[in-house]
Amino acid sequence: MSATPDVLRIPALESDAGLMHGFSTSVLGSVGLTHAPDPIPVLESRRAFARALGLDSDKMTTVGAVHGNRVARVDEPQDVVQGVDGLLTDRQGVVLFATYADCYPIALWDPGKKVVALVHAGWRGTQARIAEAAVQAMTEEYGSEPAGIVAGIGPGICGRCYEVGGEVASQFEDRFLAPGRDDRFLLDLAAANAAQLVSAGVGAVHAIGVCTKETDYLPSHRRNPDGTRFGAIVALR
Repeated sequence: MSATPDVLRIPALESDAGLMHGFSTSVLGSVGLTHAPDPIPVLESRRAFARALGLDSDKMTTVGAVHGNRVARVDEPQDVVQGVDGLLTDRQGVVLFATYADCYPIALWDPGKKVVALVHAGWRGTQARIAEAAVQAMTEEYGSEPAGIVAGIGPGICGRCYEVGGEVASQFEDRFLAPGRDDRFLLDLAAANAAQLVSAGVGAVHAIGVCTKETDYLPSHRRNPDGTRFGAIVALR
């Protein structure tokens, strides 16, 4: 049996020389501060995650993650940017970081303009089209052409596992839904985000295809709502 990796990567993005990206696993510990009883091990886990990618944790800027569709440009490292679910930068000295436990991390990379973005997409952010907003921000801030952008959808709760009520389901197209138990529905957030990226004109969309609820080395709020989180990092090499 193979050992649990400390960091997951999207194979289609891994070979690009200008991009650094990764998703932490339980090997590195929880990187979520909000519900942590002790911040010290969480901060060490964040440092270990950055080190695993060869990056400086002091340059990490955290997505505030409020389940909306606001995106912010980052020109120098900050502790956290509140009130947003997406960050973008063209600076090598900035490491974009966010935490997750079923919501989807989405990495965006424009190799022509040397611009990266990181998105936090739960059902509310997906419904608000956060990934599309990030593509638009890359276009407005840096002159990116959507066709030149490559997207990577990281681990999140899959369409077989993410059961929602009718109120949530009614906000999504039928093609992203399947019957659940009783009067509930199964929602495929990865497919919904991929469709939005394609609609926005993104040239290529790759998904890692790993479900948080089905994967014991990734935190899942639906499987175990204990406040633990995995992290995503996107940065320029």
